[in-house]
Amino acid sequence: MSGWEQQFVQDAFDTNWIAPLGPHVNAFEEEFCEVVGSAHAAALSSGTAALHLAMILQGIEPGDEVLVSDLTFSASVNPIIYCGGKPVFIDSETASWNLDPNLLEDALKKKAAAGNLPKAMIIVHLYGQAADMEAICALSEQYGVPIIEDAAEALGATHHGRAPGTLGRMGIYSFNGNKIITTSGGGMLVSDDKALIDQARKLATQARDPAPHYQHSQIGYNYRLSNILAGVGRGQLRVLSDRVQTRRQNFDFYCNNLGHLPGISFMPEAPWGRSNRWLTVMQVNPELSGSDREQIRLALEEENIESRPVWKPMHLQPIYAQYEVFGGHVSEHLFERGLCLPSGSSLTKSDLNRIVYLIRSIVCT
Repeated sequence: MSGWEQQFVQDAFDTNWIAPLGPHVNAFEEEFCEVVGSAHAAALSSGTAALHLAMILQGIEPGDEVLVSDLTFSASVNPIIYCGGKPVFIDSETASWNLDPNLLEDALKKKAAAGNLPKAMIIVHLYGQAADMEAICALSEQYGVPIIEDAAEALGATHHGRAPGTLGRMGIYSFNGNKIITTSGGGMLVSDDKALIDQARKLATQARDPAPHYQHSQIGYNYRLSNILAGVGRGQLRVLSDRVQTRRQNFDFYCNNLGHLPGISFMPEAPWGRSNRWLTVMQVNPELSGSDREQIRLALEEENIESRPVWKPMHLQPIYAQYEVFGGHVSEHLFERGLCLPSGSSLTKSDLNRIVYLIRSIVCT
């Protein structure tokens, strides 16, 4: 916490505005739009809720195909299934580890030739770094397949000066407890299309029709953010740039102290943008380092230091094994060798030194 949050939460108590919605929700949406450069936003209970509503607003129905990044967390894909859709996984490229535009083009060509273009594409901005949106947006326009951006991990990053999440038809963000700013649980759906966000707000409040009585013509959801949590979000938003600076400093510390070791490398920063370095991700080549990713993870765990493997690709997940995938070798390679190091904004120099010392003691020098 930054210290700003308490005054907004106290205001919610002082005004007795505890129930969902309220002035802090409205203010959080407005302030968030100013930060990311979007025209409209709806504050929601989670990033997953935001993506689910985006799927509904995009008209995803049973049997519809949706192209989606292969290297991601399952929450990027689950909302497709909520709507009865079928994910089609697209492998990563090596410059940013995000969705590969060349494989995306292969998929679109194949689907167009079969007369079965996907209903949408979900582009995930992985570990705080924007995908190659210039190439992806060109393909979206060429084939008429709308983009929904999963920028859950990328708030505070840039793509040619613009915020990931604002380059497609809709974008989603997460304020889960592990994100670069948090409301403990929460998310945001953004779009320059006011009608989409207005409809999202309606769906997120049980889709109540504008009538004096309770009347419903659509299925709705209980997805809106509370006034208290929005107050937390307002406080967190004020220190977003500080959080990004801290995460980037964490990355630089790891890179400077471990990058020279044999077989150790780090997630590159693509030339088209600036990463928020939400997580520092290290790759371990066992042939050169004398140890593998799992040995390092377990050694850290013995010292009560949590680290995690890179996301297991979606095409390797038991629940998604039956779906189509384009490529897959890059994401598999990153998963086999990738390790997410402790990256929190509250890490001290002593914490970082301790982590570096342990890794150095494991890797051959």
